[in-house]
Amino acid sequence: MIIDVHGHYTTAPAALGEWRQRQIAALADASSSPRASELSISDDEIRESIEKNQLRLMQERGSDLTIFSPRASFMAHHIGDFQTSSTWAAICNELCHRVSALFPEHFVPAAMLPQSPGVDPASCIPELEKCVREYGAVGINLNPDPSGGHWSSPPLTDRHWYPIYEKMVEHDIPAMIHVSTSCNACFHTTGAHYINADTTAVMQLIQGDLFKDFPTLKFLIPHGGGAAPYHWGRYRGLAQELKKPLLDEHLLNNVYFDTCVYHQPGINLLTEVIPVKNILFASEMIGAVRGIDPETGHYYDDTRRYVEATQNLTPEEKHLVYEGNARRVFTRLDARLKARGL
Repeated sequence: MIIDVHGHYTTAPAALGEWRQRQIAALADASSSPRASELSISDDEIRESIEKNQLRLMQERGSDLTIFSPRASFMAHHIGDFQTSSTWAAICNELCHRVSALFPEHFVPAAMLPQSPGVDPASCIPELEKCVREYGAVGINLNPDPSGGHWSSPPLTDRHWYPIYEKMVEHDIPAMIHVSTSCNACFHTTGAHYINADTTAVMQLIQGDLFKDFPTLKFLIPHGGGAAPYHWGRYRGLAQELKKPLLDEHLLNNVYFDTCVYHQPGINLLTEVIPVKNILFASEMIGAVRGIDPETGHYYDDTRRYVEATQNLTPEEKHLVYEGNARRVFTRLDARLKARGL
């Protein structure tokens, strides 16, 4: 089985975006705020949005199952207040749940959280609990910068985040560290802000000792880990200067990287530097980079091609990247698959 651990509902019916624009416009006049019940998206509209897009590409590229969460750039936690984010997160999470219910063999939900700048992360727990218990979510997306590029939140190792971590451990779910839209003109959302955040998360975890308090906590750093694998020697050296253990012990029992790296040399480097046990297959298809690479004639985000072509992985190691590691990290997904006899 080939499991893609990084998928977003980027092709949701247009009504979702239209409702969101109404919600944002109403921030200046609360009396015009739309109710969630005013958003109407039929099962047929969801089927069409998935069958013509993600499912079609999964079948063409040979992947079987996608862990599916709301569109990352749509999370936009910096917009409005907690109530704004709470309503929006509930709508988006329900849609991903409906996708998984309509296509149970191909999609499993992961949840966005209703984060808001300056708001206690504990406020996100009711939505997290609902998504795990009622929707069958197997993971969450955690935004380390709800401010959208201003980095006003404490680092991930701070006790500020502990209410979320306690629930992650309780339910044995990992978090993908994933920022949302940048509202800072200095940082392009997908080209700079995302990669900056991935790299920043790795360094924050090196500086702290979070996993002493939470030895079973699991984080997935997307987009191939940002700059971290490319500069792995730098981070090993910084950890040494900070009197931390070797990174294999300090990070790699709890931190994982995906394969959302959109060229062959990048996958080659990732699989050469990072231990195979810490790499999970992912594509983030129909996401940040949707075009065709003129050098290869294939889509940039067809990441299976790169995994297949690398000389750094044996067939047994490719099995770990495609399936084994995902089932070990996403234990609730593993339980679902075992219940289906897989």
